[in-house]
Amino acid sequence: MPTLQVHPRPTPEERHDCDLDVEVDEALTVLAQAIEEWAAFRQNWEFTLHEGHDFGRANNVEARLLYVSGEQTTTVTFRLDQLDRCDDVGGELVLIFEEDDGIAKLVTARDNGLDVELHHILTFT
Repeated sequence: MPTLQVHPRPTPEERHDCDLDVEVDEALTVLAQAIEEWAAFRQNWEFTLHEGHDFGRANNVEARLLYVSGEQTTTVTFRLDQLDRCDDVGGELVLIFEEDDGIAKLVTARDNGLDVELHHILTFT
């Protein structure tokens, strides 16, 4: 099973200050890599992976996508296994969650920030 390196969860327990390896499904490594590659070339964006709250469980990874510009900071945090897919569409990163029968929750990352849609009807033309 593949692994992802993640930052440890800040807890009162004594924990290592170094990154941890968490076992994940192959599909999650592909999603994480796609988001990381999208954010890497954009100065105002940062993508990080963190240990989730279910210690010792596979796929226990939280993702944070952060946008900073001047005094504005915007963050979207989600469990990586909640993400159905992500698409790079014309320079915008579209994160698609809980797609069911053509309806999904979307987060769209653009050069100037985030848009969140909690009820989006997916249409293809």
